[in-house]
Amino acid sequence: MKTIGLLSDTHGYLDDAVFKHFDKCDEIWHAGDFGNIELADQLAAFKPLRGVYGNIDAQDIRLVYPEHLKFSYEDVNVWMTHIGGYPGRYNPAIKEELNKKPPDLFISGHSHILKVMYDKKIACLHLNPGAAGKHGWHKVRTLLRFCISEKKIHTLEAIELGIR
Repeated sequence: MKTIGLLSDTHGYLDDAVFKHFDKCDEIWHAGDFGNIELADQLAAFKPLRGVYGNIDAQDIRLVYPEHLKFSYEDVNVWMTHIGGYPGRYNPAIKEELNKKPPDLFISGHSHILKVMYDKKIACLHLNPGAAGKHGWHKVRTLLRFCISEKKIHTLEAIELGIR
């Protein structure tokens, strides 16, 4: 069993509570809009980090993190991208590919809205951890933590970090 800490839209702000909530995680996944490379480096020094760049991220982050990250983790096929949309409202730029070869787990950020939705049409779980940073219109900063084992995603927790 592996435990994943998932966050997005930090916009250069990293709450110390992230380290407490992700202390027992095997990896941290960041769904874009890091805000600066120093924040990414801090996370990577703490735990193995996978991430994608977001629309506000500069070239230094884009040189390290791709726009789309597709990988298999504990036999679960994952696709992570920053601007991906959600079931019924996928980003038109990826919708066709997503429908042709759906992953088991589709992760996006960008909206600053925490979402956990299952897309029955393509048999895919969609996760958006909301926004962990202080920049944006969201009211509460959020993270997700979950486990993957035996090809299943389980023990999903939504974590509130406090008011923006």
